[in-house]
Order: sequence, then structure tokens, then C-alpha cells
Amino acid sequence: MKDIQNSKDERGIEIQNVGVKDVELPLTIQRKNKTDCEVWSKATASVSLPKDYKGTHMSRFIEVLTAWSNKNMLGVDIKQCLKEIIEKLDAKSGEIKFEFKYFIDKESPVSKLVSPMCYDCSFKGTYYNDEYKFYLGVKVPVTTLCPCSKEISENGAHNQRSIVSLNIHYDDDAHIWIEDLIKDIESCASSDVYSLLKRADEKFVTEHAYNNPKFVEDVLRDVIIKIKEKPEIRSYELFCESFESIHNHSAWAFQKEKIPKK
Repeated sequence: MKDIQNSKDERGIEIQNVGVKDVELPLTIQRKNKTDCEVWSKATASVSLPKDYKGTHMSRFIEVLTAWSNKNMLGVDIKQCLKEIIEKLDAKSGEIKFEFKYFIDKESPVSKLVSPMCYDCSFKGTYYNDEYKFYLGVKVPVTTLCPCSKEISENGAHNQRSIVSLNIHYDDDAHIWIEDLIKDIESCASSDVYSLLKRADEKFVTEHAYNNPKFVEDVLRDVIIKIKEKPEIRSYELFCESFESIHNHSAWAFQKEKIPKK
């Protein structure tokens, strides 16, 4: 059968990225306790396309992704998956990203009841200019309580649910567990968010947040301090958004930084 994709293109334009998006597949990853965990994921993968090629081979992306979805992966293991995609498609560069829901059993603070908490996470690998980089991403819901509201009010203070989105790049020979990164972020907020709370838990969480007021700027700065305590992290992008309870808009803060190796 004639292969149109392998025919020569005469327009002389190299394409930086071409590939597949939102490929739904199961992904087996390893938890911190070394047990296997199967998650539902969406994969996006792309490669560069030389100017002489009319098109890439989309089916080859799916072949590689399907094979790798059944392996027990740590995030950094997607380097080999990306390498295989680049080789199969005769490309010079490429990237791959898995986005997935990650559940962690979380204990309520007083009643000690356990229920699953869901976090949006991602593994991303890029290969450009002969350099591979891995990125771990998490989105963590937290509670923040406004310090200004507490200061000026005779009774109470307004609080909000906030989302902390963090993407980090770290050394290939290191590893950071999703569970540890989430705990670090939660420790920087006014309070954790829980899926199950009894009345005694709700009292604890409410009072804990009241005694630990944080602006969105406070959360961002405290997370940055946690990041810089990990010498293996080379760069980060951090976005904090608070969904205001007394306004019809959000408050947010953003920071990104490259961290030189010591």
C-alpha cells in the first residue's frame, strides 16, 4: 500500500511538534510504599518533523504508549518511553506527558477515619538539543484564611479553598515521591483539605486554619522554601490560586525559577 506520510514535502518547513493528544489509557505507576497502582491517564506525545517529511506516523505513538502503559513506572522511567518514540519516528526531538488522577488514603485529624483524597498529577519528559528533562507536576487543594480579615474582624475571618499547582524538574539520578511533594505543599497552607470530616475534625480544622492565617503570597513563599530544601530540584513553576469566598474573583501568585546546582 502506498505510504503518503513517507512522501517528500516540497514546502521546506520543519515542524517543531506534531503528535497525538489526550490518548486515554491505563498507567501502572509505583507508590512510595513500593506497591503497584493503576491509574487512568491521558497521554500527549509529540516529535519534531523534518522539512522533507509530509507527515508523521500516528500509529507508532499509540504502539509505544500502549506497551509502556503496562510497565510499573516511576516518573523518571518515561525517558526510555520517549526515547523509543523518537527512534521509531526518526525524529531529533520530542516530548511526552501523562496526566492522571492519583488517590492517597488520608486520615482525618481527630476521628482518624481514612478516606481517599484525589490529586491531579503529571509526568512529563522532554528531549531537545540532545538534553532530556523530567518534570513532576501536582495540583493540591488546601485551605487558606485571610490574615487581614482576621485582624480587622471582631468575630471570625473569611477563608477559601485554594489550589497549589507545582511543576518541578530534578536530577535524573534522584527521585521525589508524589506523596512527599503533596505533604510539603499541604504543610504550607492554613489547613489541609479532607474528603471526610466528622464534627470533631471540622472543629479542629476550623480552629487550626484560624490560628494559621495565610495570604496566597504566604503560601507561595513557604512552598518555595520547601522546594529549596531539596538540593536535587533544578527548576520549578509554582502557581497558587485562592477562590475567594467574599469576592467574585480569585487571588493568585506565580513564581518560576531555575536553581543552579551547588
